[in-house]
Amino acid sequence: MHVFYEEDGDIKAGTILADNDSSLQIESQHGKRTKVKAAHVLLRYATPGAAEAMEAAKRLAAEIDADFLWEVAGAEEFGFADLAAEYHGKTPTGPEAGAVLLTLHGAPIYFYKKGKGRYKAAPAEALAAAKAGLERKAREAELRAEWTDQLKSGGLPEPFRAKVFELAHKPDKNSLEYKALMDACGETGLSPVRLLDKCGAIPSSQEFHLQAFLLEHFPKGAGFPDLAPPAEPPELPAGDAPAFSIDDAATTEIDDAFSVIFRPDGGARVGIHIAAPALGIAPGSELDRLAANRLSTVYMPGGKITMLPEGLVDRYTLAENRDCPALSLYVEVAADGAITGLTTQADVIRIAANLRHETLEPLFNEDTIKNPEAADYPFRQELEWLWGFACHLEAARGKADQVQRLDYNFKVVDDRVSIIPRVRGNPIDKLVSELMILANSRWGKLLADHDYAGMYRAQSQGKVRMTLKPAPHEGLGLECYAWSTSPLRRYVDLINQRQILAAARGDKAVYAGNDPMLFAAMRDFELAYDAYNDFQRKMERYWCLRWMIQEGIAEMEATVLKENLVRLAGLPMVTRVVGAPALNAGDIVRVALADFDLLDNELACRYLATVVPD
Repeated sequence: MHVFYEEDGDIKAGTILADNDSSLQIESQHGKRTKVKAAHVLLRYATPGAAEAMEAAKRLAAEIDADFLWEVAGAEEFGFADLAAEYHGKTPTGPEAGAVLLTLHGAPIYFYKKGKGRYKAAPAEALAAAKAGLERKAREAELRAEWTDQLKSGGLPEPFRAKVFELAHKPDKNSLEYKALMDACGETGLSPVRLLDKCGAIPSSQEFHLQAFLLEHFPKGAGFPDLAPPAEPPELPAGDAPAFSIDDAATTEIDDAFSVIFRPDGGARVGIHIAAPALGIAPGSELDRLAANRLSTVYMPGGKITMLPEGLVDRYTLAENRDCPALSLYVEVAADGAITGLTTQADVIRIAANLRHETLEPLFNEDTIKNPEAADYPFRQELEWLWGFACHLEAARGKADQVQRLDYNFKVVDDRVSIIPRVRGNPIDKLVSELMILANSRWGKLLADHDYAGMYRAQSQGKVRMTLKPAPHEGLGLECYAWSTSPLRRYVDLINQRQILAAARGDKAVYAGNDPMLFAAMRDFELAYDAYNDFQRKMERYWCLRWMIQEGIAEMEATVLKENLVRLAGLPMVTRVVGAPALNAGDIVRVALADFDLLDNELACRYLATVVPD
């Protein structure tokens, strides 16, 4: 006696060796002996043998039209043997019944399994939907194979053009495009980015890096939605002295400006004026939520993504020849540089000039200060006096005579880059930074004295962190330091400005110390700020590579930082050198540069020689 039975989801044929009622010893059609539960046996028949019966059943099943069988089956549940008898018009042989069984079992979209050897025809609507799904999958498989072949041959399928950067950086792994791309990568041995590049899909390496950043941090795009304008600021008293700002030429978010009124005793009243968007952006408003989502302006060589819309920036930026609302810190300074009084208030300041680094530095520098033969320029007396005051502030923090360091300005015009070294700590930098440190520290103390929550920057044991409680900043030599002077560019400064305004007016704090929004904003800001800075450094490295390619640089000098890590001369770029002997930190070496890779932001740097000092 032979049987058709079900095992591991498959229909098999076998010969009974022993029948123990609840189970059978069976030799399968392939000669394997196995124990099968009686409940899994679907059909017993006399002839032919198991292997021959299965071959015949498969041959007959191939001739059965599943659509016809579905029509014959009717709407009620049935046993396969009954349907086989109806289909063949007689009592079926083992292979004939097996053929119907195999057809039913192999067509799950046509027939639903209901029990041992029992099935039910799928409803017409469900069958039609399942057929459409199979047809779609077949079309997709055909299209996937076509796209794969096209990618392998170096062509880019048209549907890929709108998804290139998404496929390179943040793909939908269920998409047909991604599956075809991975198929092609598997057959070519290339990574997705390299294959897309080979297909000409990445014409701009700069855009490649930018889109990676945008997909991660601005998935809805860097543009701004249409928002209602902010409320008009309240009536404010007018300031009593013209003010000036100091920024580079590309700055549009002018957050700070200064004014000076000289006193007859040699002292002065210094005004530190900060743009005041907190006067118009209400907490919880659409504009506030937008700023809370972006958290900071993003900077990169040749561009930026502002935290606030251009129209709002233009409304509050401290642009010259305008009367601008500001949060002002007035500092009474004695002739010896000692601070004798502080006043914080919101007022309207006349911005007389926006001084720019590029034109001011040749006039206001260490060689021209107090030099009677130096050329005159606007606000010379104020600038020189403020520089002296800044030196006094720096010394009072215990930070005088710090080593100046090089910074680099990147300018990108028409896809050409200039990298200009600039000494940090010159008179302009010292003046601006010391006055900003003064405002941030004194306003932080103002919040602490009023027991108002604030966003503080703290540093201890070399580690910088954000905190909602005042804490020392050892690096600056301050008992507390609250970022407050860039509210157009940083959301934490906007939050602090609201608190400072409330404290100055004697109003209730806008945010309580246990406000969960503050904790969330602080956490989100730190993560975003780190990510934005990483992107800026990445793009600076990219433009260093572009500059070397542009200038045809094949060799240059470099300073050893440690082991095989070097900093290239005249560039803010660190890389590893190969082929070098044992070197000491500070050694100057000459290196060969080649194989510039603008997608990976890398190059090959090979040791040539150690430069011996004269």
